[in-house]
Amino acid sequence: MKNLLKTYNQKRDFNKSSEPKGFPKIKNLDEHIFVVHEHHASHLHYDFRLELDGVLKSWAVPKGPSMKPADKRLAVEVEDHPLDYANFHGTIPKGQYGSGDVYIWDKGTWQEEGDAYQGLKKGKLEFTLNGKKLKGHFVLVRIHGRNESKQHTWLLMKKNDEEADSFFELEPIAQEIKLIGNVKKKSP
Repeated sequence: MKNLLKTYNQKRDFNKSSEPKGFPKIKNLDEHIFVVHEHHASHLHYDFRLELDGVLKSWAVPKGPSMKPADKRLAVEVEDHPLDYANFHGTIPKGQYGSGDVYIWDKGTWQEEGDAYQGLKKGKLEFTLNGKKLKGHFVLVRIHGRNESKQHTWLLMKKNDEEADSFFELEPIAQEIKLIGNVKKKSP
């Protein structure tokens, strides 16, 4: 098996960052995990991750995921991350790749609709999410632009199903977490 985490490991100094160093892990489960990280790097964005091949396939989503079927969210494919990253939250130090605060915005399980490998290869991956915030049918569709780079650009879209929410508003959790932390610090 080729090292799916080579790029991930090369971009990080694990002596300075508390991010997990990892190797692909194969689990014998029918359900795979997904996680969405709220990432306060140079610009706030959300990292959408799906477990496949013992790693987390990852996309940076600048505006974050949506439960509105009318929303088409840009999703830039980035390097695979280790499964242990699904539990990561904390601060990536200044000077390190992706420096900034990282929070777990949502987490749960996902199931592919059809063959996930073929979907990724052909540029259309359909799946169902079962998280606390994201639920129901979604699709990732690869788009081709004029400036084709090594990073693949996709659209992340909610399909119109019983879980769809046309009033959905993405709410960052960082401020809420900081307020809770300050209350705990001030408590006797």
